[in-house]
Amino acid sequence: MDTQARQSYQSGLGMRDTGMRQRTALEQGSEHGPESQNGPGSQNALQKRWRGPLPSIWTVLAFIVIAVILLPVATVASRVFVPSEGVWAHLFDTVLPLYVQNSLILVTGVTLLAIMIGVTTGWLIAAYEFPGRRVLEWALMLPLAMPGYVIAYVYFDRLSYWGPIQSGLRSVFGWGRADYWFPQIASLPGAMILLALVLYPYVYLLSRAAFLGQSLHLMETARSLGQGRVAAFRRVALPLAWPAIAAGAAFVAMETLADYGTVLHLGVQTLTTGIFRTWFARGAPVAAAQLAALLVCFVAVAFLVERMVRGDRRFASNAGGRARMMGRVRLKPGYAILAMVACSLPVVLGFVFPAAELLRLSLIAGDPLWGARFFAFAQNSLVMAGGAAILLVCIAVFLSYAQRLQGGPVIDSAMQAASFGYAIPGAVIAIGVLIPLATFDNALDAFMRARFGISTGLLLTGSIAALMFAYTVRYLAVALKTVQASFTRVPRSMDEAARNLGAGSVRVLWRVHLPLLRPGLLTAAIFVFADVMKELPATLIVRPFNFDTLAIRTFRLASDGRLEEAATSALLIVAVGILPVIILSRAMNR
Repeated sequence: MDTQARQSYQSGLGMRDTGMRQRTALEQGSEHGPESQNGPGSQNALQKRWRGPLPSIWTVLAFIVIAVILLPVATVASRVFVPSEGVWAHLFDTVLPLYVQNSLILVTGVTLLAIMIGVTTGWLIAAYEFPGRRVLEWALMLPLAMPGYVIAYVYFDRLSYWGPIQSGLRSVFGWGRADYWFPQIASLPGAMILLALVLYPYVYLLSRAAFLGQSLHLMETARSLGQGRVAAFRRVALPLAWPAIAAGAAFVAMETLADYGTVLHLGVQTLTTGIFRTWFARGAPVAAAQLAALLVCFVAVAFLVERMVRGDRRFASNAGGRARMMGRVRLKPGYAILAMVACSLPVVLGFVFPAAELLRLSLIAGDPLWGARFFAFAQNSLVMAGGAAILLVCIAVFLSYAQRLQGGPVIDSAMQAASFGYAIPGAVIAIGVLIPLATFDNALDAFMRARFGISTGLLLTGSIAALMFAYTVRYLAVALKTVQASFTRVPRSMDEAARNLGAGSVRVLWRVHLPLLRPGLLTAAIFVFADVMKELPATLIVRPFNFDTLAIRTFRLASDGRLEEAATSALLIVAVGILPVIILSRAMNR
């Protein structure tokens, strides 16, 4: 009986396996239709030729969106081979060497200063305990809320020859211009210092996280070998944190290359100011596009240098929390005061002083157009920033979900390429947006004139849609990285469970993912909102006629030497910029 039972059981298993295979074949046949089972044009044959799964409609649409986003970058790159009617040769013989030299010196100086400030403060906050450390831990991020051009306006107004400080010195001591020396803020070193004061948080955030992630036994091993705390930092902690530091330095370098308002106000001629001058003053858009292509090359070099510096090393980690994190050492009173001053100084110079000065000036004078006209500027900024935040979050969700549905090296590389716009200055993107839109408008106008005898004019060039397109190219990476990180927290088993219950891809996204992604989507929207609020060069070039935002209002008034009137607009921009800092500080304390 045991033998018969065993044979019956095995027979039953065989019948069940055969039934399952037949049911699977039937399900595949019903899903793909009769074409999937025979004929040279079947899906199986296509998959064999494709050597992988066929791209879904999500993937195809994602590639189309990415291609449109990369159009401005491709346009700028293609201008390199267009003749500039001698303008480029003239620039090469006159101002181009100065543009390149100043840009290189500025990027190098700002990056080194930011590394010095960011690494020092990051190590002090991560490794030591001293009075005020908990407050300074998040306060060191506040300069991120201060646009570079705003801090330049404040310090130039206070430290220039006609500013209150030098005027007070001359009044008290009776000095003339030749009787004393005072550092010139409107200079290349002045631009380096001011940009470093608002950009060092990129290095601080990443280096602090890397130092905190290092396990305690590494430092204990170094101490057991006779190394002091400083030597252990130099020989152990710093090399392990170097990939994070290099990533932060790359952010600083790209932001420095993208800056326009700061260097313009301080009289430093860089490639970014040269693009504006060549386009508007010389009336040579082709040469301006070629300068923009040169600036893109600088950005690409910054990327390559960062990758070479990092190599194959990864960020320091505490091995998923299994190792004990490095503990903090309580400093003696004298050293504690020095640490507190070292961490407080960047906050005071990079945020507290300029923000307090803006508040004082806005209360004393304020914008002369305060009222309906001023509220129109604020409305333009809020509408554009809010619209860009919603649009970019939607695009980021679509692209991230398409990548989740059908991953692979091709779509992963396309996602990386779509994020490249954040590394490109706003002036370059603006040129890349205007050229194809103007070409389309001119072609459409010529066609309508020839066929119907009517002129359509410029439909897209200089429109809200063009400006929104520029914002999309520039800041897609901000939303995309945040949304991608949120998607990784949703287990794929939830997708599979929803599909087993009969839900399609759209329904899974709507009913499963979006509710879980809500905090991440809000964070991405706030980051994009704050960045668009303070965007200056792209808005200056692409905006419609007589369409002013708070950033442009601040730029115009401060450029005319009316900082008292520009203070209100600048203060609102800074206030909006604090929102991402609050989110980051809450994330740090979790």
